[in-house]
Amino acid sequence: MSDLPIISIVTFLPLVGVLVLLLVKRENEASLKRLALGTSLLTFLVSLLLYRGFRLDVPGMQFEERAAWIPQFGVEYHVGVDGISLLLVLLTTFLSAIAILSSSSAIATSVKEYLICMLLLETGMLGVFVALDLILFYVFWEGMLIPMYFLIGVWGGPRRIYAAVKFFLYTMAGGVLMLVAIIALYTLNGAQPGREYTFDLLRLTGLQLPVTTQLWLFLAFAVAFAIKVPMFPFHTWLPDAHVEAPTAASVILAGVLLKMGTYGFLRFALPLFPDATRTFTPLLSWLAIIGILYGALVSMVQPDLKKLVAYSSVSHLGFVMLGIFALTEQAVAGAILQMINHGLSTGALFLLVGMVYERRHTRMIQEFGGLARTLPVFTAAFLIVTLSSIGLPGLNGFVGEFLILAGTFRVNVLYASLATLGIILAALYMLWMFERVMFGPVAHDENRRLPDLTARELAVLVPVIVLIVWIGVNPQPFLRPTEASVKQLLVQVGAAQGTGDGAEGTAHRAWGTGRKLRIAG
Repeated sequence: MSDLPIISIVTFLPLVGVLVLLLVKRENEASLKRLALGTSLLTFLVSLLLYRGFRLDVPGMQFEERAAWIPQFGVEYHVGVDGISLLLVLLTTFLSAIAILSSSSAIATSVKEYLICMLLLETGMLGVFVALDLILFYVFWEGMLIPMYFLIGVWGGPRRIYAAVKFFLYTMAGGVLMLVAIIALYTLNGAQPGREYTFDLLRLTGLQLPVTTQLWLFLAFAVAFAIKVPMFPFHTWLPDAHVEAPTAASVILAGVLLKMGTYGFLRFALPLFPDATRTFTPLLSWLAIIGILYGALVSMVQPDLKKLVAYSSVSHLGFVMLGIFALTEQAVAGAILQMINHGLSTGALFLLVGMVYERRHTRMIQEFGGLARTLPVFTAAFLIVTLSSIGLPGLNGFVGEFLILAGTFRVNVLYASLATLGIILAALYMLWMFERVMFGPVAHDENRRLPDLTARELAVLVPVIVLIVWIGVNPQPFLRPTEASVKQLLVQVGAAQGTGDGAEGTAHRAWGTGRKLRIAG
């Protein structure tokens, strides 16, 4: 297996599936769906080889592949995974297969084009998580916008064009800022004695830059990543995109695309700009806390099920950002795990909302009530996913949130205490929503005649629920791969001050010295 270009195979298998789909007539929808699902399942199975062959004691990149691309400008095809990206690759391949399976009855028009967009999107997302050359990363980052734009704009709801354009413009605007910073890094690195003009991330890490320069470059990357997360106040594109997107696109959007922002901070912003990271830690942490509380409060008053779940993502991703900028091993490991947890729990919530929408053709909470009597299996699945979303012990959400809060408490009790309010508010709005939909008064007689989950819908939900319970009961298989890489990352963030006192010392310095946003050269 070590001789196989396993990462390239995983990344481009969906693209091979696209080529096969192009040869099938659009009228043969059953064959198209089977081919797309088979491609996504095969990609997931092959991606498991990465986990099987991953060495827990190696903090750096594994399964690396290099090839010259544009050598005269220092651009390479360079890919690899470490403990930070491994689980995100697996999450992408898993949710892509789930999303395609869930689409078999929901999409009735332009099926061939829809499935092509889904597979192209999968390759784009995987490329973002494995790229180690900044230009290659940027190509995947911008390239995956195109299929998502079409998924929202063609197969979305009544306001789909508005939502698709808004999503595209927001994300592309941040991407342009990031591109400027990438070019600046390339120029600054090549201008220093003994260094070369390169876009290779591993060679750029450790570049000594004045603090002022770091601050500006960090801001350029941070805006691009904050839009994608999305952090408050860059979140306004998200509810529109979620509400108008088809169910499968919402699953991918919440489950994977939002994680590109948090991953970007971990992979690029922190190690490339350690001084700027410590300077901006308090500001970004406050924005994370505001997002936690704002997302929860706005979710509480939403009349639309899908919009409620969309705003809950703003709150949940706030926890991830808080964990990243706590800069402790516990919190950062919890943040990485919480990316996976959010992808599973919120992805499952969107699947469930889509299933009930197919039956009633409405997402308004007031239109439901009494579904527990007619849909007992659906209600049981919805309950498990709801409890996982609010962090019930024994389910996946608890582990990630506990680690984030425990790691944050070690460096800032006030911030951790404020973030804890978000958990309380999440329990309020999620359980209140569940009570109104499942046990409230029956709003329409049609609710009494709805069919329960089909075999296909069970096949979609059961694997997700199994992972939700598995991570909650035994999180170690998901935490162990991250340990070495998290330690290395925190050393990189603290190394710029010439200190080697570990992650906790790094975090205390960041919280203590970063309160004043000093712009110093």
